[in-house]
Amino acid sequence: MLKTSRRMIFLVLAGICLTCGCGSGTSATYPVVVFSDVHFNPFYDKSLFPALVASDASEWASIFATSSVTEPSAWTTDTNYPLLVLALSSIKQNLGASPLVIYTGDVLGHNFPQTFFTLYGSQDVAAMKAFTDKTVAFFLEEVRSYVGNIPVMFVLGNSDSYTGDGPDSDYLSNTAELYYANFVSGAVDHQTFLDTYTSGGYYSAEPLGTSMMVIGLNTFALSTLVIGNNDSEVQAELSWLDSSLASAKAAHKKAWLLMHVPLGAYLAETANQLDSSGHLTTATMMLKPDYQTSLLQILSKYPGIITLMLAGHTHMDEFRDISVGTSSSDGALEITPGITPYFGNNPAYKVFTFLSGTYEPADYSSLNYDLATMPGQFNSYYTFSTVYSMQDLLDAALAGLFPMLAADDAKQTLYRGYYYSGNNSANPITDANWPVFWCGIGKMAEQELVDCVNSY
Repeated sequence: MLKTSRRMIFLVLAGICLTCGCGSGTSATYPVVVFSDVHFNPFYDKSLFPALVASDASEWASIFATSSVTEPSAWTTDTNYPLLVLALSSIKQNLGASPLVIYTGDVLGHNFPQTFFTLYGSQDVAAMKAFTDKTVAFFLEEVRSYVGNIPVMFVLGNSDSYTGDGPDSDYLSNTAELYYANFVSGAVDHQTFLDTYTSGGYYSAEPLGTSMMVIGLNTFALSTLVIGNNDSEVQAELSWLDSSLASAKAAHKKAWLLMHVPLGAYLAETANQLDSSGHLTTATMMLKPDYQTSLLQILSKYPGIITLMLAGHTHMDEFRDISVGTSSSDGALEITPGITPYFGNNPAYKVFTFLSGTYEPADYSSLNYDLATMPGQFNSYYTFSTVYSMQDLLDAALAGLFPMLAADDAKQTLYRGYYYSGNNSANPITDANWPVFWCGIGKMAEQELVDCVNSY
């Protein structure tokens, strides 16, 4: 009761402070830490597996502490406990006056169910689900222990499930209370959260007071990763999103939109589809075309309402400008790099700076962990406004950067270098495939992207 009361007091004070600027006007700013794609792997030291199975999640940290594996995960592997501690310790050190933390999805490691069955020695689904639940509980409680009482706004990723193929109904039912208690409690009504989370893995909250809404979507449901027909579930989610944004508009609220799977193409896979002349005939898309079109149509109805859009999933430091070719000015979709080095990237996360009076992102700084040198901590990597010499607010700056990346060799070199958060030895961007990565920033539809690449 005391913890909940203290959190509620903090949220009320934070809402008043951020709405009014605490006497400093709209020029006052505050930081918000954003991290993504941890893909925690509790199987990294197989000798610990029997003890983990037999123990409650609250005992796992002490079990991991006994491991002989003390170095963080290597490239192409998921996050082990040493890397998780490094990341969360850095996040704690860089919270500053952050009134909340944002996590854009994928708690569980890749191939989680299959790895469990192999180590367990049988296809015991009930045991796998119990172990999955404990892993989720451990991760959420570990995050909470580092960030304190501030709310954590989150979305679910494609690995957050019992199948490894996106949030399934049992996973939603069994983890709802875990996410509520550890991440969003105090920022949204309990039953309201349960209703939408258990039905479709999405929710809305008001962590900064009643003048701002955070909307957490389940964009896996809209993605090309879904096998089979889930149209009724998608239409229900999109209708809910439309209603939520209409409610925000009517109440003169601003909104932050969080998702895991972004719009547009999966650029690294699409780059592999170039023919010998550097042309494309198809692209690998993130969302199913009809669903992406419907989503964009809904967003276009509410200009000026959404001041921030965030995604994850690709593990890379990139962005989308979805305002290209539309009348919307609310176009920047920031994709947060992953903590996991699974795709050869260095672990990284970002700290955004927001204007207090308008909830608009002004800038961000990236922090990374260089696995080539393995320092004792995450370190400052770059600050957007400084390295790109862009002084506008972040949405406008990103929109301005997009055309510059094709014309300004220096800025293009920076963007290409930051893409893998510093591990340039594995960076997939080359002179030959650069048109895919550039066109993919501003061309959300498949044919638009193909035409852009072929005419670059």
